[in-house]
Amino acid sequence: MSTSAVTVISFGYLHGPAPTGAHLTIDVRRHFRDPHINPALRELTAHDQAVIDTVLATPGIPALVDATAAAVTAYLTGPSTGPVTVAVGCAGGRHRAATVATVLADRLGAHLVHRDLHRPVVTAGRD
Repeated sequence: MSTSAVTVISFGYLHGPAPTGAHLTIDVRRHFRDPHINPALRELTAHDQAVIDTVLATPGIPALVDATAAAVTAYLTGPSTGPVTVAVGCAGGRHRAATVATVLADRLGAHLVHRDLHRPVVTAGRD
């Protein structure tokens, strides 16, 4: 089984809708606390170890990564071939989604795209 045909995209719903065409779209906004609420983490991103540690220590996140990796494996082992895309979204796309997407892509050896990681912090309308 090759995972070279897997793409994982992180994004922020506050910057636009989920990418179209994803086989799986994972929305982490309401079920997992947002590191943004901590002023020390607000301006950081998933490139910073403090954000990574905080997100991965959130109850449920490791299980979500495991379950998503298992779902991707199921797609890849099905009778039809073709690329698989996973989209992971949070409010701003800088903390939760980007961390989960990075860990998932590393686990799968997948291509990783951070759609909104470079965008400025958004404070209104957060979940």
